[in-house]
Amino acid sequence: MGEAEPTPESLDHRAAANRLIAYHSPISARLTAERTSYSSQLIPVTAYILVACAEAFGRYPEMMRRIDAALPADRIGVAGRRPGSRINSVYLWSIANFFLVGRNLVCSLDPSRDDAEAAHTVLDFWDRAALAFRGDGHRQAWDADGVVRPYGADVVERLLDGSVPVTGDEERSRLKRFNATLVNYLFLLYFDTRVGTGDTGPYPLPDGRTLLVRDFYRMGPSDFWWSDVAAELPYQNLTAALVLDDVDVRVSDFGSSVTTPEDYLDRLVGFGLFTTDTPDGSLRPVPAGELDELSALVRKVNAAHYRRVVAMSREERIRCGAYVYFTFLRPFAEVAGVADELDWTVPRDLPASVFEMLCAIEGSEIELQQVPDTEYYPPIA
Repeated sequence: MGEAEPTPESLDHRAAANRLIAYHSPISARLTAERTSYSSQLIPVTAYILVACAEAFGRYPEMMRRIDAALPADRIGVAGRRPGSRINSVYLWSIANFFLVGRNLVCSLDPSRDDAEAAHTVLDFWDRAALAFRGDGHRQAWDADGVVRPYGADVVERLLDGSVPVTGDEERSRLKRFNATLVNYLFLLYFDTRVGTGDTGPYPLPDGRTLLVRDFYRMGPSDFWWSDVAAELPYQNLTAALVLDDVDVRVSDFGSSVTTPEDYLDRLVGFGLFTTDTPDGSLRPVPAGELDELSALVRKVNAAHYRRVVAMSREERIRCGAYVYFTFLRPFAEVAGVADELDWTVPRDLPASVFEMLCAIEGSEIELQQVPDTEYYPPIA
């Protein structure tokens, strides 16, 4: 029995998927090439990324259909336009590109697995959510020359009203240490993944200065089963307002900032710290007097977490990291109210032999293939 003839709708979906694949391909190739490399001797990053992406390729399409049916992707994107939300630029970039990386991997082993309808489901969901999240006609920071401004004037005003001037090198150094402590802690908590911290901006201010907003996500216990180590932390989510003088800021789709000069915190002239751990998710100021005690507690928790990770087997670390990556889709399901109805187990569908093969891969970064930009993600044939 031969293959069914393609319908006009399926042909339209294939063409739409290929347009979005062609859009992502050169951008993701360049972003991957430009990204600051990090080599970990502790976490098998490449292995767990490939496990997560292979699972995303097989499972994201149906999961996104269920999420989209509960709440349309564009409404989910709009819901991300507040501090503390993980519906943000890096999670959006990831839910599309993890599927596409997984597609490259799986289809290199079995070309028959390529599926135009599945690709259309994922990329169309991403497209609608990304456009709604930004609300400026662009899909990504790449298209907007390093601008990510999801927060409205009311949020910016609230952040500035709760900020205080920073004067003197001693106070500036104290805030730099505080920032570094939180960034380092969240980096390890998310298994050498940068998404525990997310920047938005730049927000130009009337006096010529610039506001950069930095969110610190899920610092305490969460669905990460290893995060029980953080039970003592008093805050789950923090948002920092960084007012900078004479600094050029560009924010990437990875949620990190590229600044000129590089040492941008040397030009920090205003600072405010807030939490969105409130019943309605609104911003509540964190007293400045808490910063030193909070830093000390975060360092204590980070040390305990590090000891736990060291004691894990290689496979345990891969399973933890793969869970972090695979569940980049979870915030979208949470907003839609269906997160508890979906299975987040990973790996789940990978054959044991493939999982073992991927676990054996060494290295901490996926190497960029030396192919033309337009072929980083090949079109669906």
